[in-house]
Amino acid sequence: MLRLGILGLGEGRSTMSAALSSPNYELVKVCDQKIELCQQRAKEFDFQSYTTNYQDLLDDPTLDVIAIYTPDKFHAEHTKQALLHGKHVVCTKPFIDDLSKAKELIDISEKTGKKVFVGQSSRFFEPMKKQRSDFEKGLIGELITIEGYYHADHRWFLDKGWSLENAFKWLYGGLSHPVDFIRWYLPNIEEVMGYGMLSANGRKGGLKNADTMHFIFKATDGRIARVSGAYTGPVQPVVRDSEMSCILRGTEGCSQADYMDLRYAITTNTGEEIVQTWEHKLKHYFRFEGKSHHAGEYQNYLDYFATCLESGQTAYPDIREGIGTVALLQSMDKSLQTGQPVKVQDVLREHGL
Repeated sequence: MLRLGILGLGEGRSTMSAALSSPNYELVKVCDQKIELCQQRAKEFDFQSYTTNYQDLLDDPTLDVIAIYTPDKFHAEHTKQALLHGKHVVCTKPFIDDLSKAKELIDISEKTGKKVFVGQSSRFFEPMKKQRSDFEKGLIGELITIEGYYHADHRWFLDKGWSLENAFKWLYGGLSHPVDFIRWYLPNIEEVMGYGMLSANGRKGGLKNADTMHFIFKATDGRIARVSGAYTGPVQPVVRDSEMSCILRGTEGCSQADYMDLRYAITTNTGEEIVQTWEHKLKHYFRFEGKSHHAGEYQNYLDYFATCLESGQTAYPDIREGIGTVALLQSMDKSLQTGQPVKVQDVLREHGL
């Protein structure tokens, strides 16, 4: 079993549940700078080993892995310190917000031999896992194009004070999920073009940056993809649409994975139409009130990371793929600001990557 420490107990709530339920991990200690949150989690999970000092996790020689769920601006430093203290790292998405630190992190990871796994949790939901498996089996033929979207009524999110800061952008906080779907199937995106706007609801709520965005991507092999996000308005009933979906269109078939609804549909290369759902796994994925946390997918990716560490395989998204996704997101951000297409390689080159 891997001995795990968790930093950040907001989103880390799901990771606590995941680790305590996993046969692959022993949860040793958790950390948050807010003692009230530590005490709340201690009561919720009957787990009393907590600290408000990250150094306590770093200095624990028994820890194998540190899972990081702090705000984006701290990811680079927290990951660096964990690697330097001989720990493998699980870091929530987006991996880092400052590409100037990317090369140093790659070098440290390679020097220490410690692995970094980026928690792009959406890949580890049942419909997305099934979609990927069917794609790899060739059931839709060769991929022609991919569409991803995340449309959700997240006006409740505006009650979080930090969401109204200039630094907060739905581009990174929300759209990074469907962007990861795009990169999963078309990793070599060379150019992006997009438009964004701040909706009337977002402006009224105090948001500073775009909450409604649409982008087109072009890969190096000429294939194109699109992604969209809208976060402060009503959404369709679930019988009509899903908050988040990934649609693959192939030469011989098409598939659609619907995230929150645990629903999957495919037209295969034989012409067969199949719809599959996983209602029996609702309690695995959604363990808390409503659907505010998705502990099941966190357990799925923690177990995947453990399996890869044991077998010596690379767990994806790894540090390089995580950095590549951030470069794409920053290219998208630059396109919003300039109204022009942006070459991803130009953004990478600025940071010697």
